[in-house]
Amino acid sequence: MIEKDNPKRKELCEVVIEKIKEDDVKFIYLQFTDIHGIIKSFEVNSKRIEDIFEIGQSFDGSSITGYGAIEESDKVALPDPSTFYLLPWRKENKVARAICDIYKPDGERYKGDPRYILQRAVKKVEDHGYSYYCAPEMEFFILTPDTKQEFKPSDLRGYFDYDPYDISEMIRYTIAEYCDAMGISVECVHHEVAFGQHEIDFRYDKAVNTADNTITIKTIVKTVAANHNLVGTFMAKPFHGINGSGMHVHQSLWNNGKNVFYDEKDGDNISHLMKKWIAGQLKHARAMCAVLSSWPNSYKRLVPGYEAPVYLAWGFRNRSPLLRVPDFHGSPNAARVEIRCPDPSGNPYLQFSVLLAAGLEGILSDNIEIPEATDRNVYHLTSKEMEKEGIISLPGSLQEALKEFKDSELMKEIFGETAFKNYYYAKLEEYNAYRVVVSEWERNRYIRL
Repeated sequence: MIEKDNPKRKELCEVVIEKIKEDDVKFIYLQFTDIHGIIKSFEVNSKRIEDIFEIGQSFDGSSITGYGAIEESDKVALPDPSTFYLLPWRKENKVARAICDIYKPDGERYKGDPRYILQRAVKKVEDHGYSYYCAPEMEFFILTPDTKQEFKPSDLRGYFDYDPYDISEMIRYTIAEYCDAMGISVECVHHEVAFGQHEIDFRYDKAVNTADNTITIKTIVKTVAANHNLVGTFMAKPFHGINGSGMHVHQSLWNNGKNVFYDEKDGDNISHLMKKWIAGQLKHARAMCAVLSSWPNSYKRLVPGYEAPVYLAWGFRNRSPLLRVPDFHGSPNAARVEIRCPDPSGNPYLQFSVLLAAGLEGILSDNIEIPEATDRNVYHLTSKEMEKEGIISLPGSLQEALKEFKDSELMKEIFGETAFKNYYYAKLEEYNAYRVVVSEWERNRYIRL
């Protein structure tokens, strides 16, 4: 995080201002997320950018979920110059975007800003001498809307299917091209298991940069789909009976350029520190779930089968436990642990915050027991076998997850008092809106009984 008055920030602002003039950029989108992770944006005239870089742009936060009540509504969006990029799909009248940090009018950071919550979490891990890197695998659907505003998958293809010049293949190529233009290093993009489902993977980075890239990719996917009269969605479970969309997050911890999750003396080449990190995340998994899988619909994905983990266990090659150490072929830089319950519909700033904090507590605590790894397929264990082995499951609904979240001292510490209450009540309101709706499934099942 570059502080507001840091000379390095001022130098970067000058570079950006010069680029705006050279490229004749007319307008700039100032972007941030609400507490749910929904991207918010407003445009400012580029002629005002010098003042905006200096003092920010005021806005009314009372209508932004998680940004305070009407009596404390005034907020200031201060653009981070390192996130400035031209929008590659706006080729004629050039438009750019910058992601913002949110302040109060008195110049103090707004504690409910999700980006600030992650910046605080990063600062804490850095104070202990570590750098946290992560990379999400982002799954999404491309859907075709019909005249009744119903949706169906845009193709009938499956995992890794290849069809040159098919519209889906061209969409994936355009998404990757736009990512490259906005500074995101895409490593892989491919068709996923379900009809109309795709995945994009990009290079790992420090947590704030990765969260910025995550919301940028969401914007790109939705834009490219819309340009083809299609709908791009990161909804966790759009359709019954097929795989939902996850966001498996690969994580590693570094110190002085060395990956501290690697240990050449260990039989599996993973360090004791990595095992403690895993133990911390397993301990807090149920409380984190309300953040990692943050919508009522998320729990339609978190059911046995469909490659979605629901049991609190860890292992190596097996994909059924919650946490998995992928085969990194003994490469020190590639040692990492993957958590498989997050989904891409949530707020990445908050998701990475809780992952970081839970893992760090595992490292710092002497009282967290490291469970044994299991490479059994836990989907096939009976309830009695799971109980005997101490394997418990994630919450089965957002309501259950919110109870765990509310009772967690670690979650309160990560969010801070204001953001913790804002998040809890926003999610509770969402669940209450969901639970009163009568579905077609209920009518079909119960009307004639």
